[in-house]
Amino acid sequence: MIPFEHLPGFAQWGARLDELLLRSEALWIQGPAGAGVSTLAAELAHRRGVTWVEAVEVGTIADWLATHPRGIVAARTAPPGDLPCLALQLPGLEEHPEAIPGLLSAFAMEEGAEGPLPQALGTLPCPGNLRELRNRLLRWKLLGQLPWTTPVGPPRFETEDLASNLHELERFLLHQALRRSYGNRVEAAQRLGVSRRQLYLLIRRHGDPVRGEVATGDLPQRIKKRLPAQNSSPDPDSR
Repeated sequence: MIPFEHLPGFAQWGARLDELLLRSEALWIQGPAGAGVSTLAAELAHRRGVTWVEAVEVGTIADWLATHPRGIVAARTAPPGDLPCLALQLPGLEEHPEAIPGLLSAFAMEEGAEGPLPQALGTLPCPGNLRELRNRLLRWKLLGQLPWTTPVGPPRFETEDLASNLHELERFLLHQALRRSYGNRVEAAQRLGVSRRQLYLLIRRHGDPVRGEVATGDLPQRIKKRLPAQNSSPDPDSR
């Protein structure tokens, strides 16, 4: 388990832990996915000598707290106002990038990764916070893969045609998701919020820059129907 002293924002909320542990109320630890909420909840429960639970369904937590008045709850969202507990909000890693070196060193020790770590492992953005950071380390250790550090560039909106611009934006988001997931298509689909079938359709349409697959030219009907002359407004200077 990663020492919670390495968690993002510890310098701000760490000073309150001893006081929180002495309070009679239950503790509600909240934060984004992978921010170390479960790590901290487990450690505080150990120090209090109580049990902890993940708030999968907030509505059922009231009954649990009735029988565990000093218990610890790990959750993604804030507690309802009628629950007798104190809330502690953990920030995301992108809010505290200074925590990255310490976390990487701790993960490397846990995973037995030897030698100096590549600087690219600690670059932002890092969606998923601690979980994504650990995944980066494991991919580098096991597969020699590093995060994609070359910017893909913003979408090129070269026309005023909505269909063409949506097509360009789709390409940009697909390639960005594939790069950030190291070519892992299941993860890329999750990042984009699409099914795996939809992802493969997008890859056929736009290609895969990680695996070097080129687009097949399978354009959507909205693009095929457009005529070149319809892709831009008349030049006002030519009137």
